[in-house]
Amino acid sequence: MNYVKELRKLVGHRPLILPGSVVLILNNKNELLLQHRADGSWGLPGGIMELGESLEETARREVKEETGLDVGNLKLLNVFSGKDYYLKVSNGDELYSVTAVYVTNEANGIIQIDHNESIDVQYFKLDALPKNLTNGTQNFINSIN
Repeated sequence: MNYVKELRKLVGHRPLILPGSVVLILNNKNELLLQHRADGSWGLPGGIMELGESLEETARREVKEETGLDVGNLKLLNVFSGKDYYLKVSNGDELYSVTAVYVTNEANGIIQIDHNESIDVQYFKLDALPKNLTNGTQNFINSIN
């Protein structure tokens, strides 16, 4: 995130276009892994691209950092962008996200929660997802079909 911090020093809170990736991780019961974030919302593991990374590398790194899991084969489902993906975060920073959404059913390791970013990480049945999903997450999930 150093790249974004450096940009913020130059532009302040003005809107930035920020590319990133999220991963829909499905287990053998077709349940979806979600991350309970510090703000109380639920979202998919993922985050912002670092300099020199591909979108797939971003996806793998973010999943590892946020869940402790290593993901195998990633299938690109869609890329989401535009005015519907505008965010203004609590510190006043504004951004338009460009998000590559991947899916995998290959996740290895033991879930380890990064308590700097998450309260909890758990699997949910697709017909019993929590109500307080982060912006765009429902659209990302709908792209499975």
